[in-house]
Amino acid sequence: MLRPLTICAAAAVLAAVLCVALRPLLLRYALARPNARSSHKIPTPQGGGIAVLAGAFLALGASLWLAPVEGEAARAVLVLALAVTGLGIVGAWDDIRPLPASVRLVLQAACVGFVLFRAAPELRLFPELLPLSVERALALFAGVWFVNLVNFMDGLDWITVAGMVPLAAALALAGMSGTIDPVTGWLAAALGGGLLGFAPFNRPVARLFLGDVGSLPIGLVTAYLLYRLAGTGAFAAALILPLYHIADATITLLRRLARGEKVWEAHRSHFYQQATTNGFSVLAVVGRVALLNLALAVIAGISLAWPALPVQFVCLAAAALLTGFLLHRFATGPRHG
Repeated sequence: MLRPLTICAAAAVLAAVLCVALRPLLLRYALARPNARSSHKIPTPQGGGIAVLAGAFLALGASLWLAPVEGEAARAVLVLALAVTGLGIVGAWDDIRPLPASVRLVLQAACVGFVLFRAAPELRLFPELLPLSVERALALFAGVWFVNLVNFMDGLDWITVAGMVPLAAALALAGMSGTIDPVTGWLAAALGGGLLGFAPFNRPVARLFLGDVGSLPIGLVTAYLLYRLAGTGAFAAALILPLYHIADATITLLRRLARGEKVWEAHRSHFYQQATTNGFSVLAVVGRVALLNLALAVIAGISLAWPALPVQFVCLAAAALLTGFLLHRFATGPRHG
């Protein structure tokens, strides 16, 4: 029980130290300047995701080195770390000198595919319903989309912390309870710790952003964690935990496609962005996102505790209702009077 907490604390400390150490370098070489579609108003260094991910994997790696585990778990972590490094390089390049959308997608698909086929080759979600090739193709598509949606949603101070820390905490608890394997739970604890160490530097008004170098790999790690959870049969819980991020990003994408917009270009039409335009403060937005994600974690926990099919549908409906309510509030603005 102490091991996930130790990993989380170590990752948080390492990430915070790295944020302090890297910030002067990022100020010089990776400055994000505001434009018409930005949520920030002053030039701010980006690249804090390097600290988050380095802190997380250093803490997890040290734990596995000090107390080795048997089986394929350690090898899967190594495969994931390599893919995260590759995707981080793609994100860093894009932060400094934007890549064409087609090149980004190909490189992202290569990293997601590497994890899918090397870190979890035995995992099946619907063996009775879908042929292996179809399931793998759908998993690859979903992984690439999740990597991008986490990147799309990282457009406001603290919003990735508000979205991913409750999710990571829920998965760490799932590892402690035996719902998922312990190493996957430790990875979740490490990710949550890395984000907590970064949080003081990203609090509104942020002194440091994750950047694509952070948001893309964080999306990959989270997608892997959710895939491992879904592989235990807990498909509903794996959908419920990230539901706010999925709903905001997917609905926004579909709306932009319907309007004939270039979906790969920057914009300000996400629900959380509409919220700030409609009168919510940044803290009001991220506070509501955090509370919703805590509620989603509780609902996901209920679905894990009572796996009967009717309970799964009730939990999915409750999660969808709460998420839809918050999206509606963000789109219409706070009540007055």
